[in-house]
Amino acid sequence: MFPEVNLVTEKIITDEQGIYSSGGAFSYLNLILYLIEKYAGREIALMIAKVFAIEPNRESQLSYTIFQGQKVHDDEQIKQAQEFIEKNYHDKITVEQLTIMLALSRRNFERRFKKATSNTVVEYMQRVKIEAAKKGLESGTKNVNELMYEVGYNDTKAFRNVFKRTTGLSPIEYRNRYSKVAVA
Repeated sequence: MFPEVNLVTEKIITDEQGIYSSGGAFSYLNLILYLIEKYAGREIALMIAKVFAIEPNRESQLSYTIFQGQKVHDDEQIKQAQEFIEKNYHDKITVEQLTIMLALSRRNFERRFKKATSNTVVEYMQRVKIEAAKKGLESGTKNVNELMYEVGYNDTKAFRNVFKRTTGLSPIEYRNRYSKVAVA
């Protein structure tokens, strides 16, 4: 609806030409700390953070993001591709495989996919895999390598890099923060 607005979903606070905004429902606390630091100094902001038990310097809300697959569009072929990716994320899926399945040229498919989902095909596949890994880390007892293989990654470094870029945390940090299994 507002094509001139650049939505920055991963940021907790945005400061653009005197207009301040905060992310999630309770991110206003971080915005308050930001404004206090900006106008009254860091020392006072840190004191207030301690008094009200607010984590200071939190800049990202990536770890709170829940990927739901942007399917609010009218491109049925792209929805088919999305559903295929979501059902088969643990397998190696190629863009070529999807283009053959949908009888589309690669260039046309990639253009339409980006327009419909705001992600490239590869980004979308990564996000689906990372969302599955997040769920595994939250509820299961499998180690990171087991989950990595389960969601279709074979390279530990690549998995950790994509996971950290997507969530802002390493897989271990994510598990420690969000695991539903009680930590002794």
